[in-house]
Amino acid sequence: MAENFATYLKHPVFKVVSKLAHEKGLPCFVIGGFVRDLILERPSKDIDFVVVGDALALASEAAQILRVKKVSLFKNYGTAHFRYKDIDVEFVGARKESYSPDSRKPEVSSGTIEDDQNRRDFTINAMALDMHPERFGELVDPFGGMKDLESGIIRTPLDPAVTYSDDPLRMMRAIRFATQLNFRIEVKSLHAIIDNAYRLDIISKERIVDELNKIILTRKPSRGFELLFDTKLLHQFFPEMVALHGVETINGNTHKDNFYHTLEVLDNLSLNSENLWLRWGAILHDIAKPPTKRFDDKVGWTFHGHEDFGARMVPKIFQRLKLPLDQKMKYVQKLVKLHLRPISLVKGTVTDSAIRRLLLEAGEDLEELMLLCNADITSKNEFKVKKYRKNYETVQQKFNELEEKDRLRSFQPPIGGDEIMAIYGLKPCQHIGDIKTRIKEAILDGEIPNEREAAYELMLKLGKEFGLNPKNKSN
Repeated sequence: MAENFATYLKHPVFKVVSKLAHEKGLPCFVIGGFVRDLILERPSKDIDFVVVGDALALASEAAQILRVKKVSLFKNYGTAHFRYKDIDVEFVGARKESYSPDSRKPEVSSGTIEDDQNRRDFTINAMALDMHPERFGELVDPFGGMKDLESGIIRTPLDPAVTYSDDPLRMMRAIRFATQLNFRIEVKSLHAIIDNAYRLDIISKERIVDELNKIILTRKPSRGFELLFDTKLLHQFFPEMVALHGVETINGNTHKDNFYHTLEVLDNLSLNSENLWLRWGAILHDIAKPPTKRFDDKVGWTFHGHEDFGARMVPKIFQRLKLPLDQKMKYVQKLVKLHLRPISLVKGTVTDSAIRRLLLEAGEDLEELMLLCNADITSKNEFKVKKYRKNYETVQQKFNELEEKDRLRSFQPPIGGDEIMAIYGLKPCQHIGDIKTRIKEAILDGEIPNEREAAYELMLKLGKEFGLNPKNKSN
């Protein structure tokens, strides 16, 4: 006897759809992610129905009964969608698919529930629950999805080589589910991903990165990146990260593997923040180490300037991967550029001037920069790690003290360029720029307080040095 989950189908939409489908003589099933998550006892906000027949008509009448005003009907695709309270409900006609080698868009025709389950990506996503009143909640599981859920296995319903070649995005999804659910990918399926990795070329960067971001947002994203690397999928779209992999030894000097170091930093950070773009900062913080790597007989391996070089690489990587080129990109760029600054403060003597400058440059992103830098402490020397973390506490205390005193997060020089030009009756010129810079530097170096009167006095002094005479006195 098939397992039955009727007692778990309490949401009003199930009762309405079951009754309507029976009246219309339409076989109807709940399918896919909702069923998987129901069995795993994971929350789900999406319900997908597959209908053997007119899915659009069923969706329209169900929405009317549920008093849903807006229903989206996609006649070309035979799908419909509406939102009921906090749940997204989708209806699709049962179908079978066939693919051409150069596209992931299939030729579609009407089919049975069996045809529809055959086209699903993984056994754990092919399970369905019958909506017929006499079989309400009965599990339809032709590929052993329940057993794979219990065993923690990602497996395709049909031949994985065909499944992945037909729609190569499924390879990214396999790794995403394995990472999210902490499942393992079946060996045959894993080999099929390796064999078909090159097929990812026909997938848009937007779809690839959508799956990648879901991997990045998991509890332990390193597992997903290791799978992406081992299957050669990462090589297809993120060569800069692949280049981090590996070590080189000269005269007995070996540098660390920056690929695995990056993954360790990412995992460390993920324990303390779910911010996707901060996690991207972790992924890219050492991205320029390969092109800046040098060996020096006296000091060994160096990566001088990798933070600045890396910051310049960020826009190009974001553009190629179709990531947003807005403030999110600039935020990641800032993190990459500044990620060594707190570390240098921790290693050396902490000066007020250095902290003021970092406060000014980091601005409102200081706390997240510090989270990244803390995550970047990955030494196997436990004593060194404890020492660095203790020093970070000292630096953080200094930040708080100077911020309260100098208000540098929202730093604006007490006297701006327009006012200096008005006072001296000048247009933009070298002297005006020099005065502005010197006032800013004096405040950051602690020579004068961040106050108007002190800045005004310094401006007059500097103007005198440059042979300038005030034309108008400021209030």
